[in-house]
Amino acid sequence: MAAAVPGLLRALLLAAAAAALDNGVARTPPMGWLHWERFLCATDCSAQPRRCVSEQLFTEMADVMAAEGWRDAGYQYLCIDDCWAAPTRDERGRLRADPRRFPGGIQRLADYVHVRGLKLGIYSDVGNQTCAGFPGSYGHYELDAQTFASWGVDLLKFDGCNSGSLELLAEGYRRMSLALNKTGRPIVYSCEWPFYLRPMQQPNYTEIKQYCNHWRNFFDVYDSWNSIKSILEWTALHQDSIVKIAGPGGWNDPDMLVIGNFGLSWDQAVTQMAMWAIMAAPLFMSNDLRRISPEAKWLLQNKEVIAINQDPLGKQGYRITKDKNFELWERPLSGGAYAVAVLYQQEIGGPQNFSFSLAFLGNGLACNPACSVRQVLPSSRDWGVHSWVSSLSVEVNPTGTVLLRVGAL
Repeated sequence: MAAAVPGLLRALLLAAAAAALDNGVARTPPMGWLHWERFLCATDCSAQPRRCVSEQLFTEMADVMAAEGWRDAGYQYLCIDDCWAAPTRDERGRLRADPRRFPGGIQRLADYVHVRGLKLGIYSDVGNQTCAGFPGSYGHYELDAQTFASWGVDLLKFDGCNSGSLELLAEGYRRMSLALNKTGRPIVYSCEWPFYLRPMQQPNYTEIKQYCNHWRNFFDVYDSWNSIKSILEWTALHQDSIVKIAGPGGWNDPDMLVIGNFGLSWDQAVTQMAMWAIMAAPLFMSNDLRRISPEAKWLLQNKEVIAINQDPLGKQGYRITKDKNFELWERPLSGGAYAVAVLYQQEIGGPQNFSFSLAFLGNGLACNPACSVRQVLPSSRDWGVHSWVSSLSVEVNPTGTVLLRVGAL
């Protein structure tokens, strides 16, 4: 095997995470639905009534999430992204929803969502304008936090466009965090702070975790295999600085799940779901739940995969070896178990086998002296009991992933 993670580095990756934002939420990676990748900034409701960013879109999605198993699977946050606001603030300086597209306002929508056992997320920006040109929160951090809390908002996605300088960017993220906590309402705080820092300076993740519940590091996800590949490669290349910081209350966010849309094959969809579970990533779908395929629904609602993602130990997984076009990743789980992913990156030919020793997992502890192995994806089946000296041979489709759960006996 080539490019294996040295024992010392693996020990560092498993080290205790830094202190998290103390607001009582996001003890496991948040799960929900976010409109952006699928619906973007569609605001012409007369021309696109089913795709328009509007009260109708979110009430219909809330109905589906409550009725068709999404809420019960753990997807509880229904999140509005950019383009919800009116072009200007009201006479008191408060943000307000576009009155044509959200005639009942955000508070009525929050009530609608809460009655269905769900939580509502909303979007703003650290700068004076959002990325799409709507009013941002600069100069209004405390007022906007109070407004969101008064509406019954449960999550804020806070973008970093138009901040002016790195100093103002950092100040804005800190001030909004403090302002949200001051409201007394538990509000998940989703940041993009490190993504906007990285072109100029290395993020201080210890500080970021003290203010944010999860944070974006990399570019927006697209509905394409190239996008998923680039996110995974970036994560592996930077795992020495980002894996150790993740844990209950604060998570690295590789962006939305695009499963159920148009750009991924079945094997690539399996890869995204499996690897987002390995990475302890927030699971925010961006798709149309009103017209999703049974296969995509099965994958997104898979209880065993979600259990890995939501494991209470809260350790993020990491790549332990790369051998030509194969990658082997592991994630420590509670009870001494491990999730293991075998990813095959090749985009030509057919299925290939990858073999590895169980003694290679968990610094030799994952299967010592014996373990049970269960395949979770792309389908579930038991692989029986194996010893510490056993090797596994895993057949993987091109661009696909096999996800295993290894439990020590």
